[in-house]
Order: sequence, then structure tokens, then C-alpha cells
Amino acid sequence: MDDHVAETLRADPRMADLIDRHGPVDVAPADDEFDRICTSIVNQQLSTASANAIRERFLDVLGGAVTPDRVLAADESALREAGLSGTKVEYLRNVAAAFRDDERDLTREGLAGVSDEAVVDRLTEIHGVGDWTARMYLIFALGREDVLPLGDLAVRKGIARIYNGGEELSRAEMREIADSWRPYRSYGTRYVWSEYES
Repeated sequence: MDDHVAETLRADPRMADLIDRHGPVDVAPADDEFDRICTSIVNQQLSTASANAIRERFLDVLGGAVTPDRVLAADESALREAGLSGTKVEYLRNVAAAFRDDERDLTREGLAGVSDEAVVDRLTEIHGVGDWTARMYLIFALGREDVLPLGDLAVRKGIARIYNGGEELSRAEMREIADSWRPYRSYGTRYVWSEYES
């Protein structure tokens, strides 16, 4: 996190407190975009602890490497025994087929210069990739710096806790709060998550 990001976020006094409490955060692109989107699908609607345990078993089934070919070739019953629902197995296979066979390049290089909203539109055409997963992809796979994923329950609860004593806020109110973080809302989001999970 460079000085300009910190300076921008520190204009918000509550965010300045979070920076002091949690230290620098990173919004670097993932080494492997496909692995990262699979992680988001595994994590859908799960606690962090449950998601991590299932992810480890998922990795074991795939022999330690998450690739489209290995996901498509994996035994469905082994994936189910790893803790994945039948629906998530289907979603993972849909994503694997899209990454392997789709003529549209879904990698960081293929999406360079494509707007965040256009990336979300492209990804959500894959059955099983919703808005939440697409926005996690923007932050964690592509390293996009100005994403505010209000579809994430922890983000909404975290913002409400930090800025409104835990009382619910509308999404419009949350967007207004996060406006001062622009163009680094992904970093602000990382701080909200850090505080929520602490």
C-alpha cells in the first residue's frame, strides 16, 4: 500500500483508525486467476473456518493444483466428500469450462482495459458466478483497486459496526461513506474486513 493510498484513506478519520490498528493491506492480483475464482466459489455462503477446511480437501482431491482440466476431470463423489455441495461442483465445472474453452480470455491480461462493470457482466454470464463472486474476482484475482462489494455480508455488517454503532445502514448510505475512499475502495474494503474479523 503506497503513501498516496494511505493519505486518501486517512481523510476518513475512522479509516485512519483502522489503518493504525491493522497496518498496511494489499490489493495485489492473484498469481492464478482460475484458482482464485474457485476459492470464491468454495467460500460462497460459508464461514472463513469452514471455507478453509473445504478448500484444503478440494485441493487434495485435485492433487494440489487447481486447473480447469483437473476440476473437469475430478470425480464428483470425491468433490462431494470434500464438502462441496452438488451445486458448487456444478459451478466449479462451469467456471473450469469457461476458462478452458471460452474464446473470451478471462485472465488478467485478457481483461486488461475492460471496465469493472464489464468484467462483472462477462463473469456473471457463467452459471454459478454471481455478483459477489465477480466482485471478489475483481479484488483478489485482478487486483482492481476501486471495488466496493456491498453484496458481501461482512462488508455491510462491518461498515454498519464501524460507522453506525452496528445499526443497519442502507446501501446508498454505505456508498456515500465509501465515496471518500475513492479511487481505493478495495483497500477500504480490506480494512472493513480486517476490523470485522478481529
